Amino acid sequence: MQQKLRQLLGSALLPARGLSAVRGHQRPPEAICDTLESSSASDEDAELRDGSDPLQTPLVPSFDGALEGYRCEASSRVGARLRDTRALTRQQQQLQSSIADRKHDSDTVNAESSPSKKLRRTSPPHATRAVVDLEGTPPSGSANTLIRTNSAAHPSPQKKVKRASSGYAPPSKYAHLVNKLTDSLASNLICIFVGLNPGIRTATTGHAYNHPSNLFWKLLHKSRCTPRLCRAEEDGDMPRLYDLGLTNIVSRPTKDANELSKGEMDAGVADLEAKIATHKPEAVAVVGKGIWESLWRVRHGTSIKKEQFKYGWQDDNERMGAVKTGESQWPGAKVFVATTTSGLAAGMRPHEKEEIWEKLGDWVQDRRQQRTEETGRLTGGATVNTHS
Repeated sequence: MQQKLRQLLGSALLPARGLSAVRGHQRPPEAICDTLESSSASDEDAELRDGSDPLQTPLVPSFDGALEGYRCEASSRVGARLRDTRALTRQQQQLQSSIADRKHDSDTVNAESSPSKKLRRTSPPHATRAVVDLEGTPPSGSANTLIRTNSAAHPSPQKKVKRASSGYAPPSKYAHLVNKLTDSLASNLICIFVGLNPGIRTATTGHAYNHPSNLFWKLLHKSRCTPRLCRAEEDGDMPRLYDLGLTNIVSRPTKDANELSKGEMDAGVADLEAKIATHKPEAVAVVGKGIWESLWRVRHGTSIKKEQFKYGWQDDNERMGAVKTGESQWPGAKVFVATTTSGLAAGMRPHEKEEIWEKLGDWVQDRRQQRTEETGRLTGGATVNTHS
């Protein structure tokens, strides 16, 4: 029996009672066998009397094996705790980032509602951010706070879509339109306003500057060229009412100025000069920088330089429609370059346009007052309606 027990202990197996006795002491199996050998004889008889077999006693791994198992278990627990710590750190970072995002959004909303402060959102336009659920949703898992992604709660600001600028359009594009617009002209007017060309709405209705976004009639009134705000439907009465005339440098309609070519504009200069020479107004108001650039190219044979251009009254040698031959010589009409009134042009602010137009309005008002005092009535002749 003792030989069998020694063989079993030599194969690194001990009874449970033996392991508890030697735990904490690293002794070789041979020493353990010698220690247990003295007690095994007395114990054997008692065990046989009890009907138990020592070979049937529950066995456990050796001390070295148990120690290695303990080390593996401890290492596994340390690794698990380390992973839990890292996960908790990541959750805390997400929580702090979410709180910072909400604070930033709150500051942005407050700044947008305040007229004195304006902040720009710095978050990406399509970013999906993690935010803290503050509606009282119970936490799940090992995290203390539920983290959820919510891009709908913080929609990204929509970019303003710019209006696509049109390019040159040949006359065939709008050949189906019937241009109903005619000039409103008479002889000896105070001022003739020269526009670029009729828009689609102006051409189809037959009334000048008839688009709702066009500022012509408003600027005409604010500058005191007219004593009241006139309607586009009154364009034909302007010579009779206020000694003012209307015409264009190009007759064909387009959606905007970009659909015209410089060649078309330059070709209209000769006809415009002839109209001015025929009706002999005191002044010509060019409504838009582009029209004056075209007049300059034809007159001087080159494009106008930046330092040569100016709004307002032009030099006396730039008069239009001058007649220098024959008996009816005429020095021509003085030229005033005004800003464009198109609603599509955003190069100048409204008050800047008004300041330029007011200079023309002051002169028109003075000339109208002088004419009234001299003749007792406005001196505009009969209205002449001809196609541009």
